[in-house]
Amino acid sequence: MTSRRIPLLPLLPAALLLSLTTTACGGVAGAGDDGDPSTVTVTVGYQSKTINTVTAGTLLRSLGYFEEELAARGKKDGVTYRVEWQDYATGAPITARMTAGKIDIGSMGDFPLLINAARGEELKQPTRLVAVTGYNLRGGLNTVVTRPGSPLRSLADLRGKKVSTSVGSAADGTLVRALQRAGVDPGKDIRKLNQQPSVGASALAAGSVDALSQFVAWPGQLAFEGKATALYDGAELNLPTFHGVTVREKFAKERAGILDDFLRAQRRATDHLRAHPVAAAESVAQATGLPAEVVYLYNGANGIATFDPELRPELIAALKEDVPVLKAAGLVHDVDVDGFVDPAPLRRAVTSPAYPVSAAAKPELWLKGAAGTRTFDSPEELLRAVKGADVRAAYVPDALTGTRWFADKSVWVADGARLRAFVTRANAEKYTGTRPGARVIGYADALELAS
Repeated sequence: MTSRRIPLLPLLPAALLLSLTTTACGGVAGAGDDGDPSTVTVTVGYQSKTINTVTAGTLLRSLGYFEEELAARGKKDGVTYRVEWQDYATGAPITARMTAGKIDIGSMGDFPLLINAARGEELKQPTRLVAVTGYNLRGGLNTVVTRPGSPLRSLADLRGKKVSTSVGSAADGTLVRALQRAGVDPGKDIRKLNQQPSVGASALAAGSVDALSQFVAWPGQLAFEGKATALYDGAELNLPTFHGVTVREKFAKERAGILDDFLRAQRRATDHLRAHPVAAAESVAQATGLPAEVVYLYNGANGIATFDPELRPELIAALKEDVPVLKAAGLVHDVDVDGFVDPAPLRRAVTSPAYPVSAAAKPELWLKGAAGTRTFDSPEELLRAVKGADVRAAYVPDALTGTRWFADKSVWVADGARLRAFVTRANAEKYTGTRPGARVIGYADALELAS
């Protein structure tokens, strides 16, 4: 295709995009489906399996907090409010429906948020970023993985290889930046396949692609299931990545109170997740079919993601740095980030104090049948606790990036009497290259040495 509009939503079929942009608006911000003006339907687009968005999607929906807030509002103004939750695999269809006036509030990653902003302006349906769901200040939410036993050891090995990703996603942005830093031209030196995450995962398993670059929770899920090995930890970029909440500007103006209700409900869901991380992980797992151990890898007390609705300045600064990447790929012309970000609704709706800055992740152990987890001060202590225990999952942070990973899927290094874990072999070899005598060992050897 030669049109510059289609690449903006690369994973959405053209026929569906056409139908969305030509169908008249329903009752999302006015009368209900039966034409009754006393009924208001609010449509929320979310990504159930993108578990970095659960406080504005999967978890929020299961807790019913938004419906509770709306019910309280309805008692005051005599209106019945109904929430329609629409679940998608990526942010692209959410953007398409928002710009068609079919979705009022949506959540998606940083790169899709920029496309959301650009499309909204282009189609005269402007949107605004009003909150964050989860973030990682180093970029650890995106990972490049390969098949177990793959001979690929670094990004440089991807030259001439097929790599699956979702073009326009945060994972694609990580892939592009990482390849560029490694001296690999992402447009010429690899064969990039634009695929839905599930399609890419199947392609990796079938051997039709050599690597997969995806966002939470796909890399962790594939690693947990023994279907993938981490090749590149996105935290090596040391650039923030996050997911956030976007709203149609028209809806935000006409239904400011409803937006306030949503943001209050999101904060309540965030409070719940932070206070009850294991229960929240179990709830999300039940709703999505994802293993709870994978959900907890990202959303746990020491998870890769930090949940906080605040529009932190470092996240907005990172968003501005993302624009040139999307422009270079021809996915946007330009984005006015300052005009897109609107902190006013969150400040108006939520008066709770800001969350404290998260501390560095610690090794953590989740035993079968346990309602909670245990943390440890060192990898050695974790490994000693693992031996002989009925382990559900053990997590350990990467010694270089801080990204936590499954202990039994990590690459271990013996450095004298100390044991260190890494998400990727490349990170482990980077460490051993600066530590004379340090050597890469297997997980079983690490367990033995920890005794």
